[in-house]
Amino acid sequence: MAELKYDPVAHDQKAFLEKASKRRGFREAYDALEAEYALAHEMLAARTRAGLTQEAVADRMGTTKSAVSRLESAGKHAPSVASLKKYAAAVGCTLKIEFIPQPAKRRRASPL
Repeated sequence: MAELKYDPVAHDQKAFLEKASKRRGFREAYDALEAEYALAHEMLAARTRAGLTQEAVADRMGTTKSAVSRLESAGKHAPSVASLKKYAAAVGCTLKIEFIPQPAKRRRASPL
């Protein structure tokens, strides 16, 4: 297979969010997909660190570029843990999933 050169497209996330947040309903929709966007961000960061294209990741996973694209798109596809493990291995990472306890809400003492 021919060696593919990785040439990332510049993306200014801060500027994108600033512009998009001016649209009505954007903040609510974005907040509802917070975990999905965080996952997509982590996946893209890992692939960038590995210097790989979607095609190269797909080849390592034994799948197609379109399948990798779906994995990396927030909110459009809910990847399985098995797929995330394969993706992590393809980009030279291990998958770690955590449940982080939320701070306990203060409860008002009940009157005696």
